[in-house]
Amino acid sequence: MLASVSSSTNAALNLDSVSQRLHSWLTAKISDNTAGHWLEQTLLMLRQQPSETTLFSRFSTASRKVGKADLSLTAQDATTAHQLFPGWSPIHWSTDQAARTLMLLAFPASDAERYVAALEKLFSAADVAEQVALYQSLPLLPHPECWRARAIEGLRSNITAVFNAIALNNPYPAAYFDEAAWNQMVLKALFVDSRLSQIQGLEVRANATLARMLSDYAHERWAAGRTVNPQLWRSLGPFAQGDLRDDLARVIASEQPFEQEAAALACASATAPETLALLDQVPTIKQQIAAGQLTWDSFSTTHL
Repeated sequence: MLASVSSSTNAALNLDSVSQRLHSWLTAKISDNTAGHWLEQTLLMLRQQPSETTLFSRFSTASRKVGKADLSLTAQDATTAHQLFPGWSPIHWSTDQAARTLMLLAFPASDAERYVAALEKLFSAADVAEQVALYQSLPLLPHPECWRARAIEGLRSNITAVFNAIALNNPYPAAYFDEAAWNQMVLKALFVDSRLSQIQGLEVRANATLARMLSDYAHERWAAGRTVNPQLWRSLGPFAQGDLRDDLARVIASEQPFEQEAAALACASATAPETLALLDQVPTIKQQIAAGQLTWDSFSTTHL
């Protein structure tokens, strides 16, 4: 695995700083004194008199106590989150999700077996909203390697919101999934029309097997007369030789500018000279890429 976050990094993470920042964002959003008191009481109980009963009951009632409003974080807040933990992206979290994450971080984790067992019970009994909060919290949880099987199991959910909580804006998969699980996640993201641009580590975790899977998927779409998500080529470029190079040649010859741009970006990440040569067919786009004016990030922003 090419992990963006290692177990040792997570172990060294100052979770107190993460909790304090998340707590400050949440309390700034909560205007109701009763809700604020409930939150403080809950966190104090979990730290000083922890019990599974308290965790389960308070976790379940969080949305009724603190509401479901958007945290409304700013761009600076997003930067702060990333500085505290690379890849952490709570920009679209809600108040109940933040409260539930704080509970998970407040519950004592020194006894790994007890902590994992308690959270496994939460996962098993959680409704959709609670599952989303749990999976979003994965990168911050103590004993991160213990959640790999649970996260992979969650990918099988037929509820898109649950799948997206794992796959999108979440550094956990890139850090802990093996190649097979990673590839299946990316392919399913295409099937359920999730935004590949929000999968962290898409280029870093690119691999030859995934490139072949994506090519096969594209050919199935073409054969059915359907469009292909241009973000698909993002993981194919480094492996584009032979018939995979022919795929990019087909797309770069498209009459759609956004398809040409996606194919050109993929070609720019190739190592095969014959694939890099395809860029000569679109000299203006080639120049934009060379100048840093066209990147996958700018492409995603423009073509979402």
